Amino acid sequence: MRIAIISDVHANLEALEACLDRLEKEKIDFFVSLGDIVGYGADPNRCTEIIKDKCKISLVGNHDYAALGHLDISYFNPYAKKSVLWTGTNLTEENREYLESLEMYTVEKEIRYIHSTPLRPEDWNYIFTVHDARVNFSHFSEKLCFIGHSHQPVFILMNSKEEIFVHNSQTLTVDEDYRYIINVGSVGQPRDGNPESSFVIYDVDAGSIELVRVPYNIALTQTKMNKAQIHPFLVERLAYGR
Repeated sequence: MRIAIISDVHANLEALEACLDRLEKEKIDFFVSLGDIVGYGADPNRCTEIIKDKCKISLVGNHDYAALGHLDISYFNPYAKKSVLWTGTNLTEENREYLESLEMYTVEKEIRYIHSTPLRPEDWNYIFTVHDARVNFSHFSEKLCFIGHSHQPVFILMNSKEEIFVHNSQTLTVDEDYRYIINVGSVGQPRDGNPESSFVIYDVDAGSIELVRVPYNIALTQTKMNKAQIHPFLVERLAYGR
């Protein structure tokens, strides 16, 4: 079985379509979305409809939650606040109902899928440091935990001695002596200095995980965002992966 795990589409239709076009060549059996389908971008409805149709597992992210009015957005930066309000106004009722139906995490076949962190997912915290990873490893028992939220892809490993390592390659072979936190990065708004979309493919039979980067038509996305009067900061950052 080959599983494609995507996250943080953020209403970026061109990026989502580019990733799905690439995945058409990969013989994927199972699609997973880790949340933040909407927010920032100009196509919240179309992206939500595609995820609903394509993904057997789909989770809610903090921007989805915020667009539904379920999250205090006072801690959001001013650009994110404005985009949340715009998204909430422009979502169709059907897509609102779909986002309302999504859970924060799920476990299937010894894999935990979650948008933010295993520890208190409703707090929407991040895993940025080895300390963050150590704390969160103690809050799930599965071998693999796939996350998004930070928009920065990374493979974090912990061995049986509870030593933690960051794996810097784009491919990983799953070892029986390790447990893993895998951040799949972002389809719609990468923030690791690389503007190309990212996602991972987990080949269960081969025991391999691959981080994939895909270019997309950033200029078209920016044009649509400008037309929707989304703040220039959010538009311009796409070209820099920041």
